[in-house]
Amino acid sequence: MSSIQLVIFDIAGTTVRDNGSVAEAFMAAFRDFDLEVPEEEVKRVMGFRKIEAVAMLVKKFYPEYGDDDVLVDRIHTRFIDRMIAFYRNDKALAPFPHAERVFSEIKRRGIKIALNTGFTRSITDTILHRLRWDSRNSLIDKVICSDEVEHGRPHPDMIEVLIEELGISSPVNVVKVGDTEVDVEEGRNAACGKVVSVTTGAYSRQQLETYQPDHIIDDLEELLNIIE
Repeated sequence: MSSIQLVIFDIAGTTVRDNGSVAEAFMAAFRDFDLEVPEEEVKRVMGFRKIEAVAMLVKKFYPEYGDDDVLVDRIHTRFIDRMIAFYRNDKALAPFPHAERVFSEIKRRGIKIALNTGFTRSITDTILHRLRWDSRNSLIDKVICSDEVEHGRPHPDMIEVLIEELGISSPVNVVKVGDTEVDVEEGRNAACGKVVSVTTGAYSRQQLETYQPDHIIDDLEELLNIIE
C-alpha cells in the first residue's frame, strides 16, 4: 500500500496548459510602464509569488527603481488584471491531457489532491471556474494561493498549511509536482517525501535536471507509477 496521503500540484504549466500566456502578461505589464524585461528572465521567476517576481525583475533590470514599492505594486496589479481578462476569455484554456484522469485515479487510491500556485486568489478562482475545478469538483480537496500565506515559494508555507488543514500525518507522505525551479525548492523546504518536476511548463528537462528533483516526467500520466 502506498504511503502517499497527498499530492500537491502546481497550476499553470503543470496541470493547466500555459502556452506562454503568463510570461507574455508579465512582459506586457512591464511594458505598460515603459519597461522591458527579457522573456528568459521572466521564465526564471515563474512559480514565485508574483509580486515578489515583479520586485526581483525591477531590481535586476531597473535598479534605480529597486526600492519603488509603488511601481512594483502597480505592475503587479496590471499583471493581475491582464491574467484575469485572459483566463476569462481564452478559448484554449484547458487542463493538460490526462490531468483529470490522473486526478480521478489518485482519488480512487484514497489519496488527497491539492493545488497550490504563485497566482493570487483572484486569478486562481478565474481559472478554477472556467475549468469547473471549483467547489463543484469533488476531485480537488483544497486550493491555496500565494497571497493567502505569509511567505510564497520557495518557502514551505503553502504546503505546511495544506498538510495541517487536510490532516496529513507528515510531509514525508506528500508528493509535490511542479514545472519550475522554485517548485522543487518549495517541496524540498517542506521536506516532502517526493518532489516531481514536469517538462510541460516554463523549464526544459535539461534545466530541471540542474535542480535534482526526485523524478522528471513529460506527462502527468507517468505520475501514477511514481506514487504506487
